[in-house]
Amino acid sequence: MSPAELDQLTSEWLDKLQESGYRRTDRCEAIVRAILASPRAMDPMELFDEARKDIPRLGLVTVYRTIQKLADLGLVERLHQEEGCHRVLPATQGHQHFLVCSSCGTVTYFAGDNLAGLFETIAAQTGFEIQEHWLQLFGLCPACRPA
Repeated sequence: MSPAELDQLTSEWLDKLQESGYRRTDRCEAIVRAILASPRAMDPMELFDEARKDIPRLGLVTVYRTIQKLADLGLVERLHQEEGCHRVLPATQGHQHFLVCSSCGTVTYFAGDNLAGLFETIAAQTGFEIQEHWLQLFGLCPACRPA
């Protein structure tokens, strides 16, 4: 993401937070910018450490509160892992999903709108009416794969 794109998206997220009643502060901006600038999902402590580079007086409670508000607004998703859903990353748009490197944590988004046939089969087999889905794939990115 280019610096201009990062600035634009940061501003959009801050506008949405403000519209929902959340105060627009330098602390909030540092947290949002850290999430958007990272190539991987981050846990609250990583966000705290990254945002404190710009805002040394940032409190950990502010990080947790901001993550929750961003999740409530659908701006971030929680990454499901064996140890829980502690990491967050920008939410996917439309029929996007993501790949997560099991070694370095790099996240790559991909389009995936050709799953309708699979969902129809599952619905027919189970009787469920599938209303939404969330697909996460894990593996090794090119940089982490053995040569």
